[in-house]
Amino acid sequence: MVEVTPSTYLASERTTMDFARQRMKDCCQRVSTFLIVSTALGTLSAATAREWKSGIVWPEPPVVEPGPVGSPPADAIVLFDGKDLSQWNGGQKWLVEDGVATSRGGGISTRQGFGDCQLHVEWASPSKVKGHGQGRGNSGIYMMGKYEVQILDSFENETYFDGQAGAIYKQSPPMVNACRPPGAWQTFEIIFRAPRFAEDGSVERPAAMTVLHNGLVIHSHFELAGATAWHKPPEYKPHPDKLPIHIQFHGNPVRFRNIWVRELAPIVGKKPGDAEEEKADDAGSQDK
Repeated sequence: MVEVTPSTYLASERTTMDFARQRMKDCCQRVSTFLIVSTALGTLSAATAREWKSGIVWPEPPVVEPGPVGSPPADAIVLFDGKDLSQWNGGQKWLVEDGVATSRGGGISTRQGFGDCQLHVEWASPSKVKGHGQGRGNSGIYMMGKYEVQILDSFENETYFDGQAGAIYKQSPPMVNACRPPGAWQTFEIIFRAPRFAEDGSVERPAAMTVLHNGLVIHSHFELAGATAWHKPPEYKPHPDKLPIHIQFHGNPVRFRNIWVRELAPIVGKKPGDAEEEKADDAGSQDK
């Protein structure tokens, strides 16, 4: 039997503590080395990482001068600049005076047809209030002569909501009533996507509109159920890709100014495979 004395016990305790300290020191060194290596690898990975690119070959977007505030941009087709309504069929019926066209005697339609487009229209209901509901400052913008954004004096004037100013008539009320008082100038900005029809006449893609009234979004890419009708539900019937824009006369002398339109065409790029195939086709045609 080994006799354990106080001195041998203390020596054993010191040995155990020294061993623990060494283990802790070794562990800290390993952690420190791991962190240094991880940081170095991370830095190396970040340095050697490559920026992701789609590979799509895009044509350069054309440069368009936006023009002064309140004026049409350089690529706009001006439909009414305050001088005459020569761009419109039926324009001779309306009164053009002091840079303003006042509706009377019937509606007018553009001589040119449009499909996908951005339309800017400034309008004002009569300053002198007459009538109520739908009989007060009534007119309308018909995209392609079929899809209506309602013009109405909706300033403190009750009517059905999908027939008030800015409504896509009988299909959707505006998100908000942004109407200014009678006689004040107001702005519609209409971004219109024309419908697409299949060969059998079915709808491949419905018409859609985004509309801003006095700078406020009141419709955000709303898809229409069909053409506007007062007496029946909306429905689609096949029609050409481009048709005239129509402004309605509804018996009220609504005024208009500064009307312009921009035809819209998306930028179309070529995927890498398409670009290589095109190069091969070009090379093949040159060899012949």
